[in-house]
Amino acid sequence: MKSDRSKDNMPNFSERKTPPAKRFLKSPAAEEACEYLTKVLGSSPLLLKELDLSEVKLGDLDGEKLSALLMDSHSKLEKIKLNNYELTEKSCSVLATVLSSKTILKEMNLNNSRLLDSGVKEICEGLKNPVCELKILKLSDCSITEEGYKALASALRSNPSHLIELDLTGNDPGQSGVKHLSDLLQDPNCQLKTLRLLQNPAADEACQYVTGIVGKNPLLLRELNLSECELGDTRVNQITALLQDKHCKLNTLILRKCGLTEESCSALATVLRSNSSLKELDMSKNNLQDSGVKKLQNGLENTNCTLQKLSLSDCSITEEGYIALASALRSNPSHLIELDLTGNDPARSGVKQLNDLLQDPNCQLKTLRFLSPAADEACQYVTGIVGKNPLLLRELNLSECELGDTRVNQISALLQDKHCKLNTLILCGCRITEKQCLILTSALKSNPSHLRELNLSGNQIENTGVNHLCDVLKDSRCKLERLSLKYCGITDVSSLTQSLTNTKALQFLKELDLINNMIGDSKKQLTDVLRDSNCKLR
Repeated sequence: MKSDRSKDNMPNFSERKTPPAKRFLKSPAAEEACEYLTKVLGSSPLLLKELDLSEVKLGDLDGEKLSALLMDSHSKLEKIKLNNYELTEKSCSVLATVLSSKTILKEMNLNNSRLLDSGVKEICEGLKNPVCELKILKLSDCSITEEGYKALASALRSNPSHLIELDLTGNDPGQSGVKHLSDLLQDPNCQLKTLRLLQNPAADEACQYVTGIVGKNPLLLRELNLSECELGDTRVNQITALLQDKHCKLNTLILRKCGLTEESCSALATVLRSNSSLKELDMSKNNLQDSGVKKLQNGLENTNCTLQKLSLSDCSITEEGYIALASALRSNPSHLIELDLTGNDPARSGVKQLNDLLQDPNCQLKTLRFLSPAADEACQYVTGIVGKNPLLLRELNLSECELGDTRVNQISALLQDKHCKLNTLILCGCRITEKQCLILTSALKSNPSHLRELNLSGNQIENTGVNHLCDVLKDSRCKLERLSLKYCGITDVSSLTQSLTNTKALQFLKELDLINNMIGDSKKQLTDVLRDSNCKLR
C-alpha cells in the first residue's frame, strides 16, 4: 500500500481563491454596464461594433451606465440601436453627452422612441458639439414637430461637417419644419447627402416626379398645379401617397385635364379621408363620370374631410353623380363652401338635389356654381324678375321685359347650358331684333332637345328672324311642339315651309301661330305642307 504522506503533500486547489478579473474599463459604471449586457446579449459588448438594444428589457441598466460604456476607449461600438424605446428627456441628455465625447460612434438609431421636441433638443446639444462625428441619425416616428426640426437645423448649422444621413420619416414638421432643413441643404458646408422625410417609397417617387415637372420640391409648396399632365393611375397613387404624408402641407391641388379615372377618384378619396391640410381640389375637364364621383363621395362624406373648394367642371357628371354629391354633403355638411359643376348635365332632378341642400341650416356651401359667368348673370336677372331660380323652372315668361343686346346674350348663354331644362320660353313684346333673334336661335340650336314651346310674338324679327328659326327646326334633336310668331312683321314663310318639308320637325310640331303677319302667297305652300300633318296653323 502507498503511504498517505503523498496525499498530505498535495496542494489544496479547492481552498485557493480565484484572482479578481482583470478590468479594462475606466469606471465602475462602464464595468457594470458591460457585465449586464454580456448576460443579456450572450457576448461581451466590447467585442461588438453594432449594439442593438431595440425592445431589450434593460432593467436596472440606466442611461448613465450605458453612456459610460460607450465613452470608454475600450468600446469599439460604431452603431447603436434603441428603437421602440421610451426615452426620457434625461435619457436624451445622456445620449447628448456621448455625442459630445470623443467616441467612434457613427450611427445612432432611435426610431419609434417618442423623443418629442424636448428630447430632440437635448440630442441637438451633442450634435452641435465640434467633437461629435456621428454620420447617421435615425429619428423616424419620434413625435417630433416643427420646434424639433428647427433645433436639428440649428445644430447642424453649428456643426455641419459630420452628418451625412438624417431620417425623420413619420414625424409632423408643421408649417416650416421642412423649409428649415431644406434651407440647410443649400449651405455649402453642409455634408448631408440623404434627408429622408417621406415614409412611403411611392411618396418619394411622387416628390421626385413633381420636382421634375414644376422645378420645386412639393414639400415646400402650398399649391401644386399639374394640369394637362397625363398622370395615369400609377402617378395618381404616388401623388396620393405624398399627400397623405405629414411632411406634405399642400393646400391646393389642381389636376385639370390629367386623364383621371374612376381609380384615380378612389385614391383621392383616401386623401380626403386622411389629409387635413388640403383645402382646394380642382379635377375639372377629366372624364370622371358618375362612377368616379361616387368614389369621391366616400371621401367627402367622411367627417375627417375638411376640403373647402371642389371643382368638377366638364367631368361628364349626370343626375346620379349630383345625387351622390348631395348625399355626401348632407352627411358631412360643415366643410365645403364652394362647389363648381359647370359643364355637366344634371338631367331632371340633379340641380334640385343640390339646391335643396342649400336650405339645410347646417350646410356651409356659399357658392354652388353650375353656369358660365354670362349664364349666371342671366340666372340672377331672371330670379329677380320671376322670383325663382330658372334652373328649377320648366316654363319661363319674360314678356314685356325690354331685354336689349346684353340681356339677350346672357339669356342665350343660360339656354345653352345643360343645367337649363326649360320646356317653354315666352318672350312676347321684348323688342327682340333680327340680330338678337340670331343670338337666341344659335343658343337654342346648341341645346334644343328640352324646348317644347317657343313664343316670340310681338317682336319685329321679320323674315330674317324666321330664317334663323328655321335652323333650329332643321336640327334633328328639335322636338318643338308650339311656335308662336304673331305680330312679327313676317311677309314670306317660304324658308319655313321648306324647313318643315325636309326635316322631322313636323313629327313633333302641333301648333304654328302666324296671326297678323302679311305672308301673302307663301301661305298657300305652307298650308299644303301642313295639310297631312297634326300641326294646326293659325
